Parts: sequence; C-alpha cells; structure tokens
Amino acid sequence: MKNSMKILIMVLVLLAIPIVILAQTEEPKEKVITINAQQFSYTPGTVEVNRGDRVTIRLISTDVHHGLYIDGYEVSTDARPGQDGSLTFVANNTGKFVMRCSVTCGPFHPYMIGYLKVKPDYRLFGSIWLAVGIFIGSILLVIRRQKP
Repeated sequence: MKNSMKILIMVLVLLAIPIVILAQTEEPKEKVITINAQQFSYTPGTVEVNRGDRVTIRLISTDVHHGLYIDGYEVSTDARPGQDGSLTFVANNTGKFVMRCSVTCGPFHPYMIGYLKVKPDYRLFGSIWLAVGIFIGSILLVIRRQKP
C-alpha cells in the first residue's frame, strides 16, 4: 500500500515538472512589429509571435512601392517611400506562413519573401500531458491494489 502511494506521488511529480516548464509560455499580447521593405527583401526576414497574439505590422518602404501579403491570414498592406502601411490581425493559426510582396517592385519581385512563425500555446499540451499522466497513474494504482 505504501509503495503504491510512493509510486503514484513519483509519477505525479514527474508529470508536474514539464507542466511547470510549459506553463511559463507567454500570455497573448499586443505585438507591434516594424518591417522595412527594400528591393528585394524584408528586414527582418522572419517574424516570430505566439498563438493568440494581436499583431500589428508596420511596413516601411525605403526605395519603391512595396506590398506585404501574409499567406494563411489573407491580410495585406502596401507602402511607398514616406507613406507607411499597416495591418493588424490575431495570430490564431500556428505554423510558418509566407509573407510576400504584393506589388510588382522590380525584376526580382517574385523572390521578395519573408516568414511569419506562429508558435503554439504549449499550455494546452501541458494540460493534456497532465491528464494522461493522472489517468495512467490511476490505472497503475488500481492494478496494484487488485494484486493479492
């Protein structure tokens, strides 16, 4: 009986460690990101946000008319030198999305791309992990009690 309780406590402690680590993910927040566009690149080339963040992208063109379209979110804006563009959306889809220039800006326009990375909310995975662990621990406890 005492061994069963010790095992159950050890299982729960081992399951709680990843939960504590994963629970330290950030809450959704407002993120304002400035992207500079010039022929034929975006700076920064990759933008990372967390799932649930409300993202505002400010597009600044340093040379000619440029656009910014984000695949998967279907949002776009454009900017000319001296006229910034802006777009706002909630990052509710996880994954890596292509940001591409939506205004023909020169001969290498098709190669002007960047990336939006939306990281998942690990708290969900932590909760699932904990529930599965408790379920398995309970089954082990019941099996051990049934043995003579």
